[in-house]
Amino acid sequence: IPLSEILSGGPGKDGIPSIDEPKFITVREADSFLKGGDVGLGFVWKGEARFYPYQILVWHEIVNDTVGSDPILVTYCPLCATGIVFERRVNGAEREFGVSGLLWQSNLLMYNRTGNPETESLWSQVLGEAVLGPETGDKLRILRSDTVQYKDWKEKHPDTKVLSRDTGALRTYGGDPYGNYYTSDSVGFGASFSDTRLHPKTFVIGVEISNSFKAYPRDALPVGTIKDTVGGVALTVTKSAAGEVDVRQSGSGVEVPTVDGFWFSWLAVH
Repeated sequence: IPLSEILSGGPGKDGIPSIDEPKFITVREADSFLKGGDVGLGFVWKGEARFYPYQILVWHEIVNDTVGSDPILVTYCPLCATGIVFERRVNGAEREFGVSGLLWQSNLLMYNRTGNPETESLWSQVLGEAVLGPETGDKLRILRSDTVQYKDWKEKHPDTKVLSRDTGALRTYGGDPYGNYYTSDSVGFGASFSDTRLHPKTFVIGVEISNSFKAYPRDALPVGTIKDTVGGVALTVTKSAAGEVDVRQSGSGVEVPTVDGFWFSWLAVH
């Protein structure tokens, strides 16, 4: 990507601290601070359900987690509303990630920690790809997750574990430093796009197949299943009553990774 498009988001490297030793609590414990309408990332891996509240992620953006003995990277960019879970491996090796303090197209640029800046790379969250450094072009595997309301997630997954506010950092959890940004027309930090089909902050489900791109506005998807074709591949798109969206290849049932977030973010990079 053009180096001139990489901008500072304000805080420096690790100025937004990642959560590297996450702790989890039960639904009963989480009910003391989470309301039913609170939004977060729901994730199920090897039969274990976890919920990562955005009221916590908005202050940290990255959780280096382990689920079912597998290294998991939970990410959230508040400016783009992109919540994406990745496998935390690069070329087969487990990695730990931090917040670089830099942005591309208003989106979080992560970095993989090596202890030596010369061997670290910058990774675009929305692309899941290294864009600067020795691993440029390498991609992270996206794992299915859903941006859902707490009440819907815990109803479907009553045994879910919930990320604890005990993060080791002092933050005003429950308060949001971004205010009314999520509904305003304003988009900052270098995001460039020209398209009036949707409001810039419309929440979409983005799909890429064979270099073809499509975005489904989440609220326009009906509960149930629709059929579609992207990049010549027949798909089924299923939305549950809880708001979970599952995209698969028709026939084979192979899961298709999605990137969920604001329309402007998907458009700016595609």
